Amino acid sequence: MDSRAPVVVLPPSPDGGRQVTIHGEDAGTAYSLFDVLDLLHGADLPTEDKAIDDPELIEWRGGGPYDWNGAA
Repeated sequence: MDSRAPVVVLPPSPDGGRQVTIHGEDAGTAYSLFDVLDLLHGADLPTEDKAIDDPELIEWRGGGPYDWNGAA
């Protein structure tokens, strides 16, 4: 079984958005944690609060779930 998280959130871009992939496919750009949860919901993945800290679900690159500024 693949141990890689199905969701990858890339580092913030200069405008603060973070590209999100789900199962290797582009899912969109998130500008807040709420956007990430909305993308998870649309993909029928867990969206409860603890989901954002689950490394088996989400791999955060270039900052965690509370890093959204483009200056990072």
